[in-house]
Amino acid sequence: MKAIDQFAGLGGWSTGARLAGASVVWAANHWPEAVYWHSRNHPDTEHSCQDLHQCDWSTVPAHDLMLASPCCQGHSKARGKASGNPQHDASRSTAWAPVSCLEHHRPEAGIIENTPEFVNWALYPAWEMAVRALGYQVSPHIVDCANLGVPQHRVRIFIVLTRSRAPLMLNLQQHLHVPAARFIDFDAGTWTEIERPGRAAATLERVKNGRRQFGDRFLMPYYGSGSGLTGRSLDRPIGTITTRDRWALVDGSRMRMLTADECLAAMSFPKGTLRPDNHRLTVHMAGNAVPPVAGQKVIEALMAAA
Repeated sequence: MKAIDQFAGLGGWSTGARLAGASVVWAANHWPEAVYWHSRNHPDTEHSCQDLHQCDWSTVPAHDLMLASPCCQGHSKARGKASGNPQHDASRSTAWAPVSCLEHHRPEAGIIENTPEFVNWALYPAWEMAVRALGYQVSPHIVDCANLGVPQHRVRIFIVLTRSRAPLMLNLQQHLHVPAARFIDFDAGTWTEIERPGRAAATLERVKNGRRQFGDRFLMPYYGSGSGLTGRSLDRPIGTITTRDRWALVDGSRMRMLTADECLAAMSFPKGTLRPDNHRLTVHMAGNAVPPVAGQKVIEALMAAA
């Protein structure tokens, strides 16, 4: 099976497709940094750095499966959606690029990944109508990626588009949850003392409550609400990895933020994935990605059902 990856980023979809046995023949993103690192990890894939609104689809290789993760910020609760915000209007409009691709290439199938709020978009009915007009059935699947073997609770929608007589419902078998402890390295990172001048009262409250529930070692949200003022057991998947540092690790009297490698592992990227040396840039790319293992399981289920 030949696949293409739109809005490819660091390559979560591409890695998942490769794990599922597909060949990713083309990948595109508008951000040169993302294209560079995607090409480092997928050197056999043809790459394009461009705004996909402007894509000449006749130059894109023929393919059986279209994979796409249009910009989610305009839909996501995490970033908010101010009425009339032109930045969000522009981000939501990226969803029309896959429709143009379907119109030109007519692959057998496509999968769109986004936040579940994607279907609440005011133009979603028109978007779905356009896809149906091209001969595709539309089958949304809302999935917690932890149920597919990703060590992270990350609820996403995978919209399966098929040229079939009826919408194709995938048999996504539930996997045992992978605990956060599986990817945590207590010998890594930069640790600081919890009890130090200037530490925020909310942080100290989270530590206190976390110790009460989970002992000396646990995770907690350092930025954002996450697990509220409690903390999170290392024996369960971590909460959603975002594009910014969010999760802190507590070990006795010390604490630190997750490392970039831990963020990638929480997203289920394989060991050895090439990434920027810059921590902030890697976290941003990781938080924007499709978890490769989730992508793999969705593609495998599609291949089994086809």
